[in-house]
Amino acid sequence: MNNTLTETNFNFPNQIAFYKGKVRDVYSIGTDLLVMVASDRISAFDVVLPRGIPYKGQVLNQVAAHFLEATKDIVPNWVAAVPDAVVTAGIRCEPYKVEMVIRGYLTGHAWREYCLGKRMICGVAMPDGLKESDKFPEPIITPTTKASVGHDEDITREEIIQSGLVSELDYTQLETYTRALYHRGNEMAAKQGLILVDTKYEFGSYKGEIILMDEIHTPDSSRYFYADGYEMRQANGDAQKQLSKEFVRQWLIENGFMGQEGQVIPDMSDAYVQSVSERYIELYEKVTGKKFQRADANAVEKRVEENILSYLSK
Repeated sequence: MNNTLTETNFNFPNQIAFYKGKVRDVYSIGTDLLVMVASDRISAFDVVLPRGIPYKGQVLNQVAAHFLEATKDIVPNWVAAVPDAVVTAGIRCEPYKVEMVIRGYLTGHAWREYCLGKRMICGVAMPDGLKESDKFPEPIITPTTKASVGHDEDITREEIIQSGLVSELDYTQLETYTRALYHRGNEMAAKQGLILVDTKYEFGSYKGEIILMDEIHTPDSSRYFYADGYEMRQANGDAQKQLSKEFVRQWLIENGFMGQEGQVIPDMSDAYVQSVSERYIELYEKVTGKKFQRADANAVEKRVEENILSYLSK
């Protein structure tokens, strides 16, 4: 519990920049290489919670590596190597300033908007008469701005193009890649008895080519339902059994926190932190079909630094 990796402050040879995201610490090595450390920090409602989650960084990093390897025939991705359980190294891209969110089912943010009576999200129409967790007739793309601090904001396709965030030619290609990646993700999920409900992708440009960046199909970026019993639960009006970070958001909501000004983050007990860790590990095993092998958590920061230095020396 005390060996979570919640912060790094390395200084590598030829390091030119450091960026601390909500969850990842990103080191720029020279002009073309990124080293990304998946910490054990956890965020919800765009706020980093005060306690780290054991093995969360390893789960995120290894789930992402699994799916990036499985989708590189669809779109080139940024990964060059995985030198540690929580580290990925690869191409330093110029990121597009939008996140490509795709939703196959009415849940999460879209459902909260739907409950307010809204039938348009990001300029995309949602049919009347749907219940929570119903499947959309076709998956919908609901992009957001990519905020470095604070909340990401919903944005329409037209606003993205008109504002010059992404050219129309590139944005059309991002949509094509997003739909193909989501389709592949759902095919892989189905083999594991899961449904990929919604997810998001981030892309960048490198030497004129669109590159898939960051993570994909992880519990931080995606929501999964268990396929077995989905139809029955919908028919009965029961909540879907899901694997995602949504259970953390729900716990926060139940304890009076939604990231709004003046709200206080509830205390996270040891037992609750451990339960979140176990849910992340369950997701890894269920999504990948692999047994989770816990990395050595003793002196974890030292281990990570040594493995990165070893990779860079090559």
